[in-house]
Amino acid sequence: MQEKIKAAIIGYGNIGKYVLEALQGASDFEIAGIVRRDATNIPSELKEYDVVNTISQLKGVDVAILCTPTRRVEKFACECLALGISTVDSFDIHGQILQLRDSLDETARKYNAVSVISAGWDPGSDSVIRTLMEIMAPRGITYTNFGPGMSMGHTVAVKAVEGVRAALSMTIPTGTGVHRRMVYIELQDGYDFHHVAQAIKTDDYFIHDETHVFQVEDVEALKDMGHGVLMERKGVSGNTQNQLFKFDMRINNPALTAQVLVGAARASLKQQPGAYTLIEIPVVDLLPGEKESWIKKLV
Repeated sequence: MQEKIKAAIIGYGNIGKYVLEALQGASDFEIAGIVRRDATNIPSELKEYDVVNTISQLKGVDVAILCTPTRRVEKFACECLALGISTVDSFDIHGQILQLRDSLDETARKYNAVSVISAGWDPGSDSVIRTLMEIMAPRGITYTNFGPGMSMGHTVAVKAVEGVRAALSMTIPTGTGVHRRMVYIELQDGYDFHHVAQAIKTDDYFIHDETHVFQVEDVEALKDMGHGVLMERKGVSGNTQNQLFKFDMRINNPALTAQVLVGAARASLKQQPGAYTLIEIPVVDLLPGEKESWIKKLV
């Protein structure tokens, strides 16, 4: 019988909770423990697991699934890699992915571990779809239209802005890969709304998009984890024009992110030391069991 993969969860917010469910449903995984800031705060669903403050307090971990805010991914990844523990994350600042990959590649190789970065649904599984579209029509244009729905990465970024008590960032597609950001915030006492709104609009997450910020009394009354994407490519196969491809899905954002992360965690143990994005990994490596059975089923 094949030994189970021992996975730790770092961070227990929206994504962390869905990663727990995905691991519980994966027969080839064992949950090694959960790392969170307050290890004394143990909800009922974690009672049977080790809950600790740092990854070094857990034993025998093969891979750590990082469910932290994007801007803290590198810090936690380096801590794990230095212990020889492979990592996966859903880092989602597209313009900084290559920089993160280069940084973690050096660390992962040094400690004989693997880091799979930006392995959510976008970047992540959508990146794989975009790659396939490029293969099928090497010349052309691809538009990725997100939403309408809640962006977790953008919402976390707003929460980090000084003066914000609670936040929700909605992504609204306007077509041809252009998006509008609708941001709703509860303001902390003593802060000027216009000053806080300007800080949000100039953040890296928002500066390239049309962004509108609104002050509301209760952000929770507006929240819905639903999201979606429509990817469209119009291109050329060989010399044949007007090849049209569409990929459309409506999802629960953290649930899908968690499921892709678990697949990436599985794949991390099949790679040579270093850092990888999802498009660099054979897709069959994300699936459980023997690859021959998947070849028979899917090819």
